[in-house]
Amino acid sequence: MTDRQPTAARKVDHVRINLEQAVDSGITTGLERFRFVPLALPEIDLGAVATDGAFLGLRFRAPVLISSMTGGAAGLERINVHLAEAAEARGVAMGVGSQRAALESDAATASFRVRSVAPSIPLLANLGAVQLNYGYTVDHCRRAVDMIGADALILHLNALQEAVQPEGDTRWAGLLGRIEAVARDLGVPVIAKEVGWGLSADDARRLRDAGVAAVDVAGAGGTSWSEVEKHRAATELQRRVAGAFVGWGIPTADSLRAVRASAPELPVIASGGLRDGLDVAKAIALGASLAGLAGPFLKAAAVSPEAVIEEIDILVRTLRIAMFAIGASDLAALRGTSRLVEAGP
Repeated sequence: MTDRQPTAARKVDHVRINLEQAVDSGITTGLERFRFVPLALPEIDLGAVATDGAFLGLRFRAPVLISSMTGGAAGLERINVHLAEAAEARGVAMGVGSQRAALESDAATASFRVRSVAPSIPLLANLGAVQLNYGYTVDHCRRAVDMIGADALILHLNALQEAVQPEGDTRWAGLLGRIEAVARDLGVPVIAKEVGWGLSADDARRLRDAGVAAVDVAGAGGTSWSEVEKHRAATELQRRVAGAFVGWGIPTADSLRAVRASAPELPVIASGGLRDGLDVAKAIALGASLAGLAGPFLKAAAVSPEAVIEEIDILVRTLRIAMFAIGASDLAALRGTSRLVEAGP
């Protein structure tokens, strides 16, 4: 493996590019194909609509996950603290960015340690699954969990990103067995997460059989990490190769439905291009347990925790009104609704 740029420096690049450049996928999430059939007489009170619940036994006040974004370099601690303070204030889950940099250097750990400002939320640690093919073991995974007092570990799957990254890790053969070993021995739930190109039905079945506790489909339609890497590319060849994949991936709605159909007992997080409370409502109605968002929160976190809280409040208020308008008094009713219809391509 070559590593032309240190891990921490890449993390700074990733945040800067996401804030400054247009890096959306060339396709949509597919959620726009769905619409709710409203009830003129919902026969419930808006004040009685409940958005609380649990994921892997972890309680939340709203089914929102601040998706894994960043950490591991100077200047990024402020972003994670702002995200964590907002998550704690509103009782939603949060994932940190990849902790590889912190396992490589103790100096990078501070940007991940947010438990002190978010003592009660579901908090998810994060490592790249492919690192298990480069010497990482269950002990490294346990260190990542212990580092932040996490409730679960995300192992993210980013094969395409690694392939278009000059310093990418591209030895993926035999990885599923190593994921299975971590899921068996870690001691906290393991969540397998794509990073923006979606999980297929086959992926869901194999990951379920390997013992992962949940999956995050992270479908296409939001940030494209091949586009991010295109902006990092040092040569025209690298830029053109990365740019060819702008329309790659399984749209979030299609991935979510495929995973739910192939592994119905597996808890699912829906992320990838979700932008507002109606997207959250649609994702839950399609079978997700949580809805994850990153981009809207990253921009807010660069400002203040109050800006992140405002984004969460807008999401949750929109979600509650959508539930009210279709007569769904809680998340179980929303997940079982027949009032979400597909409008066609």
